[in-house]
Parts: sequence; C-alpha cells; structure tokens
Amino acid sequence: MVNCVVIDDDEMTLKVFSDLLNDNEINVVGRGRNGKEAVDLYKKYNPDIIFIDFVMPKYDGLYAILNIKKFHSDAKIIIVTGVDKLSESYVNDILQVSGVIYKPFDLKTVKEIIDTTLFELNTS
Repeated sequence: MVNCVVIDDDEMTLKVFSDLLNDNEINVVGRGRNGKEAVDLYKKYNPDIIFIDFVMPKYDGLYAILNIKKFHSDAKIIIVTGVDKLSESYVNDILQVSGVIYKPFDLKTVKEIIDTTLFELNTS
C-alpha cells in the first residue's frame, strides 16, 4: 500500500482530501496544517508521496518543499493549491515536484496525478 502525508491549513480540505485518498487505497499516515509540520511529518514517516497546500500562513508550501528537498531530493511531492495557475517551468524546473492539483479538485485529476507519481515510484 502507498503511504502519504497530507498538509493543508484548512481543516475541511484536509479531512476531505484525506478521506478521498483513503477511499482509493492510499494510506494517509500523517496530516499537518503548515509547512513546518510537513517537514517534520516527512522526516518521521518518509512517505511515498506528500501532498502539500502551497499557500498557508506562517510556514507555507514553498518552505516545506525546499526543506524536504534538502535532505531527500527525490521526494515525491504533489502541490495542492487554490492559486489559479502556477507556471509550468516554476513547478517542473525550479521546484521539481511530481505534480499540481488545483482546488477545487476533482477525483479524475487527483487519480491521474497519483497514478503518474506511482508509476515514477515504481520505475525509479
């Protein structure tokens, strides 16, 4: 089973997204509400995938991504964001994340991005 961590400052989004993942046989081993918690949970659980909200108060998703990448450059990170559109070159070339899910998210898009990320996991 695939293990993941979910980070979002909105409690309802955190719950709904976690339930969606669990319903699709992805085990949510940790949940957090800011970028610092994301880094701590990643270190604690070393999940296959981490889903990180990009815009959060205090410690944001960028903080989490940069700090996780410092000690695990191949981490499978998926940004979950309400930001209209992030530049593809920013996401791919600078942040080097596995994908972006835009809020409001739909099940089909979430599954496609997870399947692509899992394929990358299995071929690396």
